[in-house]
Amino acid sequence: MRTIVLFCAAGMSTSLLVNKMKEAAAKENYECRINAYALASAREKGPEADIILLGPQVRFSKGKVEKDCPGKIIECIDMQAYGTMDGAKVIAQVKKALGD
Repeated sequence: MRTIVLFCAAGMSTSLLVNKMKEAAAKENYECRINAYALASAREKGPEADIILLGPQVRFSKGKVEKDCPGKIIECIDMQAYGTMDGAKVIAQVKKALGD
């Protein structure tokens, strides 16, 4: 069971993407928990993650998140996948990053 945490500006804009990712993961029988939070909660919520995904609007904060969550895999969500809410593409990105 993988834990995937998404951060965006307020935790709202990624909620639709989270639902699309859950649908895609279910179709692939990929066991994971996926949650979205505001970037401000990175230090609190990041440690529970196997992978942290940053929304395109907060990608500039990657360095800060790396400091707040040392040792975590941190990726920026592909801008096209985010814009089209392509949950399957984001799950593929996660699986590649985690070696699953």
